[in-house]
Amino acid sequence: MSEQHPVVPIGGTEGTDCRSLPGWIRSCSAYAFAPLLLGWLTACSLVPTWHRPDMPMAQSWDGAARLSLADAVTVRSGWWRNYQDSQLNALVERSLQNNFSLASALASVNLARANAQTAGAPLYPNVSLGGTLTRNYKSSSSSGPDNANSSSAGQSLFAEASYEIDFWGLNSANANAARMLARASEFDRDTVALTLTASVTDTYFQIQSLRQRLKLARAIEHNAHHILDLLLAQQQAGVATQLQIEQQRNALATFQAAIPALQQQLETGMHLLATLEGETPEQFVIGDAKIDAIPIPQPRPNAPATLLETRPDIRSKEAQLKSENYSVGAARAAFLPNIVLTADGGLSSDTLSRFLSSPYSSLAAVLAGPLLDNGALRGQLHANQAAFAKATADYRQTVVSALQDVEDSLSAQQQGALAETAQQAAAGAARKAAVIAQAQYEGGTIDFLSVLDAQRTLYQAQDALAQARLQRLQASVSVFRAFGGGAGITTDTPIPLAAISSSVSH
Repeated sequence: MSEQHPVVPIGGTEGTDCRSLPGWIRSCSAYAFAPLLLGWLTACSLVPTWHRPDMPMAQSWDGAARLSLADAVTVRSGWWRNYQDSQLNALVERSLQNNFSLASALASVNLARANAQTAGAPLYPNVSLGGTLTRNYKSSSSSGPDNANSSSAGQSLFAEASYEIDFWGLNSANANAARMLARASEFDRDTVALTLTASVTDTYFQIQSLRQRLKLARAIEHNAHHILDLLLAQQQAGVATQLQIEQQRNALATFQAAIPALQQQLETGMHLLATLEGETPEQFVIGDAKIDAIPIPQPRPNAPATLLETRPDIRSKEAQLKSENYSVGAARAAFLPNIVLTADGGLSSDTLSRFLSSPYSSLAAVLAGPLLDNGALRGQLHANQAAFAKATADYRQTVVSALQDVEDSLSAQQQGALAETAQQAAAGAARKAAVIAQAQYEGGTIDFLSVLDAQRTLYQAQDALAQARLQRLQASVSVFRAFGGGAGITTDTPIPLAAISSSVSH
């Protein structure tokens, strides 16, 4: 999709491409011919015609071919509400209000808009108003009555105006380059917001999963401790052996060792979530939620080409590329002369009674341009062209990385569902095996080591099932994020310079 260059407020519109002019006109030695060509060159633009870099885009995703779209949901703004968890919704909304990284991104937007306002100022006339009031005293060295001290007064009120005619589009190119950087900063803000919401959701699910795993670990530890007490009692009765007791103590210690690691991960997750919320970690708490009860939505995959419009990181790189394209045009225009119109006018008098009867004014036009710059302008042009080439490569790399991100997320979503199904079967079989092993041990048909193995297997299977559930939830979050989180914050309408000026002033 190509973008038409916007019409600048003053100095002409985008029209004839000056690169099509003869070389002798475009060269720095053409200054003498410039006044004769001003009428035609008013519509001249040295900005290269914009074309979005071509990217090979497939018609569909490899990972989406194996997905069932029967219950798929559309990727849209507020995607986290699909998990139907009111506490999660509140956490995400609060993070969007209080997160400091997002606040920094918002400040960067205002900074970029202010820079764009400054860059657009030369498109408009510069007017200043001033006034003076002077009084001079002259003392006489004679002592006679005719040689008294004398004084004189003067007043003036004047206005000055200047305007640089933007024949070559230099000022408009610089203004549009800064405007595109402001646009890029808005998409960067959207990227921060998208990353923030995904991080809050991921961390929330991880905390709830760790809480479930901790409960499981403590239940297994409690059960192992109970069995050890029974074995000690049986040893007193001469039934259990010392080997069985030591084996159970080993199992108990193994289960106990898992608890501090899980607790540490839980506390780290709580600290991270507090930071994402813009709060201090101390005393930060959230309520429990059963992770098994949280529905896992399946985002509907959009076509690969839609990423160019829905991913804020891609939109940011495209805006930066457009900015560099305008900068190339500005570097080209810098080779050509410019005309500055100045006007002065005012009122002055040596007596206040004649103040309004002494007007004065002047009007001047100055033609100036580079003659000998030791290669500075050509070096700047080459630098801007290299920056454009770099921005093009960065844009293309961002696009292919986004395509990889989506394919990875779709693969994780599908494989995660298969893994959870397998873990559910494994946990069910382990639960039955543990019950059977306990019954057979009590019946004297197997030894106690088989019971210990069944208990370990059950714990590992249940723990793996909890982790598989978490991976599925996080995979769905990854798909929402990979597709850009929906419409986002920034609209598709380019921001006019007047709107930038208004937003910065407020």
